[in-house]
Amino acid sequence: QVQLVESGGGSVQAGGSLRLSCAASGDTVIINFMGWFRQVPGKEREGVAALYVGGTTTYYSDSSKGRFTISQDNAKNTVYLQMDSLKPEDTALYYCAARPRGYVGYWQITNLYPFWGQGTQVTVSS
Repeated sequence: QVQLVESGGGSVQAGGSLRLSCAASGDTVIINFMGWFRQVPGKEREGVAALYVGGTTTYYSDSSKGRFTISQDNAKNTVYLQMDSLKPEDTALYYCAARPRGYVGYWQITNLYPFWGQGTQVTVSS
């Protein structure tokens, strides 16, 4: 099993920045792809950014492209999400997710991620 723990959420004014962290533990060798998702009440969980563990390919949603940056520190088994130029519409509960080799498909499909963190709240005020 793999455990994911997010941190770094908080409250910030529009235009500000936050950096989220996702620390993975357990059987991390099986993981080859990780992503950040977010969800607001009443809406579906949506993909924000993702990357291949140990690789250089990254993926971004239209809403995060140009403002958010996903990165990783393999030595620490940690994935980050740097969020700049935050907007009130970025307010959500942000989740980290991971999937093992063999789970193939479009990166924003939540059902392809068997491992999830508990979420960290991001609130952006205008």
